[in-house]
This record gives sequence, C-alpha cells and structure tokens, in this order.
Amino acid sequence: MTGTLPTLSREEAEAWLKRLGAKVTSSVSPKTTLLLAGEKAGSKLIKAEALGIPVRDEAWLRSLEG
Repeated sequence: MTGTLPTLSREEAEAWLKRLGAKVTSSVSPKTTLLLAGEKAGSKLIKAEALGIPVRDEAWLRSLEG
C-alpha cells in the first residue's frame, strides 16, 4: 500500500485487505502480487510499475465487497 487513499485510513485499508485474505507487507518486491495506491504515491509505485506488478486504487478495493 502506498500514498493517501480518498476515504480509508491506512489501518482501515489494511484491515479490509486482510479480511479478503491478503498478506499486507511494508515493501514492494518481486513476490508482491498487487499494490494498492492512492494520491502522492512515491517510490513503491515506481518500483511496482518497473516490476510489472498490478496497481489498484481504493475504488477497486471497495468493489470487491460490493
């Protein structure tokens, strides 16, 4: 997770992801399968894009429990 999400705090987003079965880590590596990104995303976003890791936003996360 990187950047600022529109309506969720980092803690809320992390809890949401964990409820969905995700393992949340503090860094991006080749083992990372997805990056949740918000505004002002920085080096994690750049690294994820360079590694070809899919990047999603808060709207995508919310759509999973629709």
